[in-house]
Amino acid sequence: MAENLSKQLFFEKVYNYEANKEWKYEGELPCVVDFWAPWCGPCRVVGPVIEELSKEYAGKVNFYKVNTDEEQELAGAFGIRSIPSLLLVPKSGQPKMAVGALPKNALKEAIDKELLTTVS
Repeated sequence: MAENLSKQLFFEKVYNYEANKEWKYEGELPCVVDFWAPWCGPCRVVGPVIEELSKEYAGKVNFYKVNTDEEQELAGAFGIRSIPSLLLVPKSGQPKMAVGALPKNALKEAIDKELLTTVS
C-alpha cells in the first residue's frame, strides 16, 4: 500500500528541503511519490496502478502519495503545476519527475530504468 505523506513525514522519509540546500534522499529504498488530489480524474486512474505496483515492488521500491490540496507548500516546493505528477527518487542521484496519467507498463518501465538499474 502506498503511504500518505504529510510535509513532516515527507521530510523524514524523502527529503527535507528546509534543512538541505542540495538534494539528500532520506530513504533506504528508492521511492515513487504520487502528487495527486481527490477531485482529479486522471489521479483516480493512476491511484489503483500505484497500489498494484506497491505490491509488485514490495521490498524494492517505496510508494508514497501526497495530496496536493492538503500539502500545497510541498507541491509548490517541487513546482507541481499539473497532477498526477510522479517523483521518481533513486537511492543515489537526482530524482526525476513524470507528469500525467502514465499507463502501468510505462510506469513499470520508468521504475525499472530510473530506480532499479544500478549505475556503475
